[in-house]
Amino acid sequence: MARIVMKFGGTSVADLERIYNVARHVKREVEAGHEVAVVVSAMSGKTNELVGWVQGAPKATGASSPFFDAREYDAVVASGEQVTSGLLAITLQSMGINARSWQGWQIPIKTDNAHGAARILEIDGAELIRRFGEGQVAVIAGFQGLGPDNRIATLGRGGSDTSAVAIAAAIKADRCDIYTDVDGVYTTDPRIEPKARRMKKIAFEEMLEMASLGAKVLQVRSVELAMVHKVRTFVRSSFVDPDAPGMGDLLNPPGTLICDEEEIVEQEVVTGIAYAKDEAQISLRRVADRPGVSAAIFGPLAEAHINVDMIVQNISEDGSKTDMTFTVPSGDVDKALKVLEGAKEKVGFDVIQSESGLVKVSVIGIGMRSHAGVAASAFRALAEKGINIKAITTSEIKISILIDGAYAELAVRTLHSVYGLDKS
Repeated sequence: MARIVMKFGGTSVADLERIYNVARHVKREVEAGHEVAVVVSAMSGKTNELVGWVQGAPKATGASSPFFDAREYDAVVASGEQVTSGLLAITLQSMGINARSWQGWQIPIKTDNAHGAARILEIDGAELIRRFGEGQVAVIAGFQGLGPDNRIATLGRGGSDTSAVAIAAAIKADRCDIYTDVDGVYTTDPRIEPKARRMKKIAFEEMLEMASLGAKVLQVRSVELAMVHKVRTFVRSSFVDPDAPGMGDLLNPPGTLICDEEEIVEQEVVTGIAYAKDEAQISLRRVADRPGVSAAIFGPLAEAHINVDMIVQNISEDGSKTDMTFTVPSGDVDKALKVLEGAKEKVGFDVIQSESGLVKVSVIGIGMRSHAGVAASAFRALAEKGINIKAITTSEIKISILIDGAYAELAVRTLHSVYGLDKS
């Protein structure tokens, strides 16, 4: 017998038919004798609809300001998961399974006070564990918790993944299964490279890099939590028949296991290729090279909640001037330019330039720590395809390269091939 957390995303619970399919997955694990907690998202499209209602409410009154109270925003958007958890509990009960729905505040999942983007501080899993002893399945509304103001607080987009991993850590689950519309983590996006392979295992650090660099399989915070608490996490498909061969395998079910690197016997040099579209590059030319200039540039951008990624600095020959180049999401370019123009006197740059429509392609693998020449292979392969590199950043287990957006698919396929990821 094992203790399992099963998480189902919005597409998996999009309607009553799919909720019944989810219930069959849950029933399979219950009948195998496992203790089960299920975490659910809102039905597909429901959160967007609820957010739209919140944003539209001030406009409907003719108010000149679109402002709305973040606490009331949370009260509205958290209702999507509440509906799903209740419907799944009813479905399970109709199938003869002892199930009960739980909202975040009932457990409770305690968060900080950052409504709309709260972080989990503590989970008391004692009552859930007691109910497991009575043979009850817990169906938990994801994406939400209880703030210190005693009000519902939501965790931000993708927060149900975070809820599931945090609950798995709190109840000391043997594993956390993240069911989605894909059947695992691939070496790259199969829509771009048909030869992409599903991985059996991937290390926490690699998955964290892939998630933060563009892979949409898991939310970054959920991977961070899994890594900190060493929660073995499976990415699985909810659209495979619940009774298909191997689906009930406790140790090696179909999908990709995200785990500690010590569990991976044969480590590949490169594990995967990720990419992020809609990157933009901003360059400040002839900036005075003096202490504090970087803080004068990036401090105001941080205060404006603009995420800065790749940073490249080139110092002039005499050391008096420097060019500062960095990337931001394309949607933040205008906002960033306005902030920087406001800081021009303090920073002291001559010219500001920007370029949108760029793509960041990243090579990821824990095996890069002990292998030389990985970066050189990437640069050589891209050069042979005539792809110009605008910026480069590296870490111990990743290389990120900024290129023109028109070359994104060619670069992904080229790098996927040069590292042998297209070979089974």
